[in-house]
Amino acid sequence: MDDAELVKALLAGDPEAPRVFIERYQAIVFSLCFRMMGHRHDAEDVSQEVFVRALRGINGFDADRPVRPWLLGIAANRCRTALSTRARRPPSAEGVEERIDTRTGIADPDDLATELALAIDRLRPKYKLVFTLYHEQNLPYEAIAVVVERPVGTVKTWLHRARLELAEYLSRRGVRC
Repeated sequence: MDDAELVKALLAGDPEAPRVFIERYQAIVFSLCFRMMGHRHDAEDVSQEVFVRALRGINGFDADRPVRPWLLGIAANRCRTALSTRARRPPSAEGVEERIDTRTGIADPDDLATELALAIDRLRPKYKLVFTLYHEQNLPYEAIAVVVERPVGTVKTWLHRARLELAEYLSRRGVRC
């Protein structure tokens, strides 16, 4: 069943359609949420909210549009909301841990992935979102523009700035690629 047929099945009230919908998209939604939230538990919570909202709002979905950018747009909005809520909460003493690394360079090539993940986590939320959608979700600029509700030029600018910030951070950490 392709996406258009799946949307029709959801609209028709097919009892199996929500399960198929969630199974088809849970990995990409969770991946985005995990990258944006930075914690597995928070990403799971937000992912659940995404599917609840998507299934509730499926009646307003234009079946001629692709499902994936629409669903990732919901995920991005839910992540932004959750991050702003988390930012307003007072920080707990538990779990606050700054990673201090005095290495001058990376000895283990596997550390490059860790360093890159740390660098991505430090990006501003809008840059992290665009970077993740482009490099991890493989969405084209136009689809990302729909998700973030900004012009394509803005998407390209944010992606460029994200890459510059990543390069600067990795350079300061002594990472050479």
